Amino acid sequence: MARFFMNYFSFFFFLYRLVFKPSKNPKAFHRTASNIHANEGKLYHKYPSFAHRANLSKDQTLLLFNVEDALLKSPSLFPYFMLVAFEAGGLLRAFILILSYPLLRLVGEDMGLKIMVFVCFFGVKTKSFRVGSAVLPKFFLEDVAVETLEVLKKGGKKVGFSNVPRVMIESFLRDYLDIDFVVGREVKVFRGYFLGVMEDKKQSNAALETIIGSQVLGICDVIGISGFKGSLQYHLSSHCKEIYLVRKADKRSWQRIRRDEYLKPLIFHDGRLAFMPTPLATLAMFMWLPFGITLSIIRAISGILLPYRLSIPILAYTGFQLSLSPNPSLQSSNTRKTRGRLYVCNHKTLLDPLYLSFSLQKDLTAVTYSLSRVSELLAPIRTVRLARDRDQDSKMMEKMLNEGDLVVCPEGTTCREPYLLRFSPLFAEMSDDIVPVAMDSHVSMFYGTTAGGLKCLDPLFFIMNPRPCYNVRVLDGVYGLSSFLGGGERSRFDVANHVQSEIGKALGFGCTRLTRRDKYLILAGNEGIVNKC
Repeated sequence: MARFFMNYFSFFFFLYRLVFKPSKNPKAFHRTASNIHANEGKLYHKYPSFAHRANLSKDQTLLLFNVEDALLKSPSLFPYFMLVAFEAGGLLRAFILILSYPLLRLVGEDMGLKIMVFVCFFGVKTKSFRVGSAVLPKFFLEDVAVETLEVLKKGGKKVGFSNVPRVMIESFLRDYLDIDFVVGREVKVFRGYFLGVMEDKKQSNAALETIIGSQVLGICDVIGISGFKGSLQYHLSSHCKEIYLVRKADKRSWQRIRRDEYLKPLIFHDGRLAFMPTPLATLAMFMWLPFGITLSIIRAISGILLPYRLSIPILAYTGFQLSLSPNPSLQSSNTRKTRGRLYVCNHKTLLDPLYLSFSLQKDLTAVTYSLSRVSELLAPIRTVRLARDRDQDSKMMEKMLNEGDLVVCPEGTTCREPYLLRFSPLFAEMSDDIVPVAMDSHVSMFYGTTAGGLKCLDPLFFIMNPRPCYNVRVLDGVYGLSSFLGGGERSRFDVANHVQSEIGKALGFGCTRLTRRDKYLILAGNEGIVNKC
């Protein structure tokens, strides 16, 4: 028996070293450094921060950089392809990709890239592919190196090139880094579907040559930043005055940019995965899924069928964290009851009204702008759908307030990042007893919101997280339209902006003028169509 266990563990550690240890093969999936070969008449420099290039002229400089070798700190492209597989192809495609990871480790880098492209893109509709613009920018931004970004800020025209499909990187580079030209490999398409096969490298190299040739006129400094790849060095060496070759050892010392260092704020993003899906993290997710589905069923049954005094301890025992910061002044003024109280929340997930009800341990009515039929049927509290018609919605809210306390989320849609969207001012006309509620939620594995997926699955994904967290903070009450100082037609906007600013201060969130329509146009390409299920 002892010999059996020794053989078993020896085989286990052999597989671990094969799959998860860095490869020693210079042609392996992870990029490695080689010796510097300088072409005659060209200057090859290696600097860890490029800080000495402080004298770049925006009008006289053309910067050429390789995305995966010179911009991103991560040594592996696997997590980004896993995001494409999971978000564009589903759970089965992601499972096939993680199963193919040992093979990716054994084959060369070019072959590994082709395998990943085939698994992730084959059979995916081109019109419905929005992962490159809605999902990947968040993860790319979190992986950008400060050292390269500082150089890009100083330069003039910027050209980013890569061996990965252009549809994965173009939106990120253009929208968030202000890159002028993006060169990547095209994925072949047949009748509106990706074939999972990339065009030949010669086409992307020719496109790069054309862009460089059209931009070098009148440019004094043409600077290239890349890794140790012979094919890319050849194209750079024929145009660049200086070339900086980045080694893998240099990238280890680089720092990732912070959120406040983004050139443009990241406010909207989509997708279900809330973590960078590295091989180990993805394997952990698939191991968690059976337990997570079972746990989500237990949590859902507890929240829907059991009374508060039983459901709250059960939810806490299963790992759900719910914290409440009540307002004593509001509790002491709870003697009058001719009309209900209007709770105004920012919107983090569809479960906001439910967890406010749990926190206060009282029955509330929630008005929503869009909710799937399944979510309406399963909701343990009363829900009322608004029609987005001002007169009709005001009559409905007036009726609900006469029957009891009411909850409304005037943003109209959820926002994952620390920002608040514009508050619709309708609630300001409904009551003089308005209570702002600051909501915040945290997840570690799955987002409980989506712009392009099935909304009926949003609560399920949220409660599938190992330790989902909700923070509810009840703020001081504010007056509505009739009591608000200033009066006039514009006062309802003043009330809405005041409530938004108070919630923003309590959470430390930024207040924006963006709306639900802006979010859906960016992420889903429509004005907010809800998938019924």
